[in-house]
Amino acid sequence: MDKVRNLTYFVADVHLGLNVKNPADREARFVSFLKSLPEETEALYLLGDIWDFWYEYRDVVPKGYVRVLNALMDLLDSGVRVYFFQGNHDVWTYRYFEELGMVRLIQPACVRIGETDFCLGHGDGLGPVPFGYRVLRGIFHSRVLQTLFSMLHPWIAFRLGTGWSKRNRLARRHEYFFKGKDEPLYKFAEEFEKTHHVDYFIFGHYHADVRMRTPEGADLFVLKDWMDSSPYLYFDGISISGGNFQNREK
Repeated sequence: MDKVRNLTYFVADVHLGLNVKNPADREARFVSFLKSLPEETEALYLLGDIWDFWYEYRDVVPKGYVRVLNALMDLLDSGVRVYFFQGNHDVWTYRYFEELGMVRLIQPACVRIGETDFCLGHGDGLGPVPFGYRVLRGIFHSRVLQTLFSMLHPWIAFRLGTGWSKRNRLARRHEYFFKGKDEPLYKFAEEFEKTHHVDYFIFGHYHADVRMRTPEGADLFVLKDWMDSSPYLYFDGISISGGNFQNREK
């Protein structure tokens, strides 16, 4: 008898390819995680920044990551549904992942799993974020500018992209402190639940282990990055487990 598929997994911010600490170990841990998902797994949600830099052309995709892609393909072939969000580092995904069989979602995505309502996404740009970041995000998402960037030879484009990536927060090794109720993401959840029923908010981007309760009683989770550990959440149809979350109510 086939096992009942009732497990859903969530992971974010692996930052594959970032040359910080031990990138080979980080990739190996992620592959091991993918291969270890039990037969009861129904779905896997990749919540953005799985790759530290990803840019695909019409006929060219980044080299490497064969073991990661093979592990994802094995999951898809076994019947696991794999969903992905674009993060601010792997925003330039166009068709390749969908050609492999994954499903791209746009944040904030309302997803109902069983009788439970989720709001999911990467987390960047949600809430009252600074104007400068909104401008930068608009540049990254501009179809015109993406087309112009695609005219660059991949040798140049990838060196520009990886050069920018090296200047990110993780490369500087600064620990980010989640500002609790003052954080734009919390303010987004607070407003969003006024018009939508949500049991769980789950995001990445902030590189912090966070679990907070919203005014309407939902749980807001933020997943940490994979620099030093292998954090993930899973839902068994009743409750959320996993992670090493700190309550940040202030």
